[in-house]
Amino acid sequence: MASTFTTEPTESGPLSPLVDLLPSGQKRRQQTYERIIRVVLTMVASVAVVITLGVVASLVQPTYQFFQEVPFGDFFGSTKWYPLFDPPGFGVWPLVVGTFMVMVIATLVAVPGGLATAFFLNQYASDRTRRYLKPILEILAGIPTVVFGFFAVTFVSPNVAQKIWPVGEVGFYNALSAGLVVGIMILPMMTTLAEDAMASIPRSLVEGAYALGATRREVCTTVIFQAALSGIIAGAVIAISRAIGETTIVLLASGSNAEFTFNPGQAMQTLASFIGFAGIGDQPTDSTGYRTIFAVGSLLFIVTFVLNMVSIRIVRKFREVYE
Repeated sequence: MASTFTTEPTESGPLSPLVDLLPSGQKRRQQTYERIIRVVLTMVASVAVVITLGVVASLVQPTYQFFQEVPFGDFFGSTKWYPLFDPPGFGVWPLVVGTFMVMVIATLVAVPGGLATAFFLNQYASDRTRRYLKPILEILAGIPTVVFGFFAVTFVSPNVAQKIWPVGEVGFYNALSAGLVVGIMILPMMTTLAEDAMASIPRSLVEGAYALGATRREVCTTVIFQAALSGIIAGAVIAISRAIGETTIVLLASGSNAEFTFNPGQAMQTLASFIGFAGIGDQPTDSTGYRTIFAVGSLLFIVTFVLNMVSIRIVRKFREVYE
């Protein structure tokens, strides 16, 4: 007859029932080690919070000074963006639209492709294929973004983007090639996170579906996808956030011309690429053009923060708990 028991957690942590069986001297040493480890892990976990607060603190004052000189109405109510010229234009919408276009194109490449690859690795691939394919994906994730940028300029733009886009002409610099290559860059991340979520599903669910006569496709779409949905959404949001913040690829492939257009065949500038472009310029540190970098950085931070908050709500809604 099987029996179960539970123990109340004590100050010494989850190993306390075993620690109580040790001699008193060894027990004190073990508890001291656990306290030290707890303090170290707490300090390490606090680093991310401290860094985030530091980023916010570095953005607040220059952004406040910027909006003392540039009204909110000019920043959010205009589509003319040339803050480093004379006379300047501070309408941020061309950067917002460019960021949105690159993000959407990258998402259309990375999310379906990452899910398909994750399903293949989880259910279709043999052990030998998985051993070869996963290292290749990891190598792809480790390629520097500047290499992806040159790949977009020299291959994707002239050989892919200019041939697949049916609406008008595609310029040498265009958001389409930038979005495609950013999608390729974040595809390994999406694949890894989705496959990890699928691997965490109890094996009994998958075996039960096969026992009822389900095919692999049905198991993937009706069992695995539904059970791993929260992890898949979290992985997609992380990949999208990475696409929003990508700088080098967009700067090389999409150019530095901030045009308010919804045609991905034209050159565009994103929030992140403007920061990279203007940050290496010769703007005086006390000028409005210099403070523009911090205003755009604050907007990018807010967009990413809101996206992550929404994703947390979605993950909690669709989260499945298995016991």
